[in-house]
Amino acid sequence: MKFDNNHVKKIVIFGNSASGKSCLAKKLAKQDQLTHLDLDTLAWLPSVSPTSPPQRQSIDVSVAEISTFMSQHQNWVIEGCYSDLLAYTLTECSEVVFMNLPVALCIENAKNRPWESHKYQSKAAQDANLTMLIDWIAQYEQRTDTFSKSAHQILFDEFTGKKTQVKNNQQF
Repeated sequence: MKFDNNHVKKIVIFGNSASGKSCLAKKLAKQDQLTHLDLDTLAWLPSVSPTSPPQRQSIDVSVAEISTFMSQHQNWVIEGCYSDLLAYTLTECSEVVFMNLPVALCIENAKNRPWESHKYQSKAAQDANLTMLIDWIAQYEQRTDTFSKSAHQILFDEFTGKKTQVKNNQQF
């Protein structure tokens, strides 16, 4: 995947869990000196305990944090699976990337994922969540929520600027 180095870059990356959003965002951030925002870091309330189910942060609070981020950085990459939050970024971004990998490939990526220390207290805690994550990934095409393929397809289809659809890991 090649990006033009001659203009302001404001890139939004979205897709299923374990589709490679974070990997691509980190690569672009390093390659093009972009400030990276992973929406997982602001979309959820802090967990009360390791066993409590996660709860979403208020959309208004998350949107305010995203707006602050976008106003503070000229060049950025924002990634996540939250169509409800990503919709607020589309008027500011210069391009979108839809990580539209097959579900089976996303499941394989999840199984091979390194420890995500910003999401889990330990690799063991991450691994303990793997079965739930695989079930979640597998439902991507059937769900109709903000995390679904249908919601992501709408974001992609309605965006009128530069857009790319990635269908395998070799494209980036």
